[in-house]
Amino acid sequence: MHRSAPRLTRILACAAVPVMLVAAGCSSDSDSGKTSGSDSSSSATSQAGKKVAAVDPAKYAKLPDPCKTISAKTITQLVPETKAKGGTTGKSSDTTSRGSCSWNGLDDDGVKGSQYRWLDVAFLRYDSEQSLGASGQQRAEDNYAKEIAKAQATEGAKSVRTSPAGGVGEAATAIGYELKKTGEDFTYATIVTRTGNVVITLTYNGTGYAGAKSPASADLVKGAVTAAKEAAAAVGVANK
Repeated sequence: MHRSAPRLTRILACAAVPVMLVAAGCSSDSDSGKTSGSDSSSSATSQAGKKVAAVDPAKYAKLPDPCKTISAKTITQLVPETKAKGGTTGKSSDTTSRGSCSWNGLDDDGVKGSQYRWLDVAFLRYDSEQSLGASGQQRAEDNYAKEIAKAQATEGAKSVRTSPAGGVGEAATAIGYELKKTGEDFTYATIVTRTGNVVITLTYNGTGYAGAKSPASADLVKGAVTAAKEAAAAVGVANK
């Protein structure tokens, strides 16, 4: 009996070793999980605590009446025999953010043929978006580039020409091209302008009927630039 007691003690001691190791392992996993969770929580708190940089407020809060942005004198010069001198207003669900107007007319010169002209102007205003981290001007700059690309990619357009349009708004680009429609060859001039947080796209086109020559591209661009200057200036006036 006395000799078996030490042996029993040794067996119990050895049997206890794995239990201690397992317990130690579990304790280690638990601590590891707590540390990981603590780091994750700290990271989340850190991210939540980050402040998004404030963006500048939009320069312009409203748009002018599109049909009043181009003078009657300019309309008479660019669109002879205009059907509606006051223009035709385009539909818009939010006139503070978008608006448009168009004019068209046919100047019939009898046996010498006739000249058709179409002029339209469209406005897009962009608000500053804190959630996007973008000011109204930044958004307008992005969409200014998109409107230029859209004009350059007009389906069926031929001989597309792009050049700066000086003196119009804060930035302006002229896009000229030819396009065949309704069986006639039309000449187009599009001026895309940005002023502050507003993008303006003005298109002026025309053709000759009954043997009359189509208008020269340079003449249409010149006329379109004149109208675009007035449209851009009208934005500032409307926000005074």
